[in-house]
Amino acid sequence: MTNIKKNGWVSWSQDDIKLLRRMYQKVRAKEIAAQIGRTTAAVRQQARMLGLRKRKWHPWLKEDDELIRKLYPDGKVKDAADRLNRSVDSIRIRAQNLGLKNKYNPLPWTEREDTLLKKLYPQHSVREMASQIGRSSSAVSGRIYKLGLRKVPPYRIWSKHEINLLKRLYPTKTAQDIADRIGRPVQAVRLRIVKLGLTKRKQKTKS
Repeated sequence: MTNIKKNGWVSWSQDDIKLLRRMYQKVRAKEIAAQIGRTTAAVRQQARMLGLRKRKWHPWLKEDDELIRKLYPDGKVKDAADRLNRSVDSIRIRAQNLGLKNKYNPLPWTEREDTLLKKLYPQHSVREMASQIGRSSSAVSGRIYKLGLRKVPPYRIWSKHEINLLKRLYPTKTAQDIADRIGRPVQAVRLRIVKLGLTKRKQKTKS
């Protein structure tokens, strides 16, 4: 799970670190950053902390791009990787940067692709995920079904401030009023009221 610190810094998840270790030697830091949603500087800093070292980077040549344009649309990703002496991941990312689509997707899903799919799934459409991963929308939809992914509302832990505010408002305000003040769904407020065991005192009638 992603951890957001008080200073706004987002800690690295185990999936992100695993992906970084897998790709760092063969894929440019800028491209890794785009895949995991971080800055290039953050990727390089984390790589240094993990003691990762890059192999000598070979720039993409015009002939390389021509070969990828020829092979990638027909699903020959591994062929392109073998002929260019690069990783399958780097070929897919390069193809994505060139705006190429692979309509056949003959290769099995990689661990990297599954990790990226799970990361993107909660807040992205199938089309957006397909574009970032480099697979067709139908392939992404099928993989989502196979992995059993389901979109659920993000759970937000109640802070001490929110609980104190709820207790203070509850005697005189409705659940909807409290929900509007705190910024949570009214159902979430009602459930928290029950969990806290709060009850409204009955007003004494004047005799």
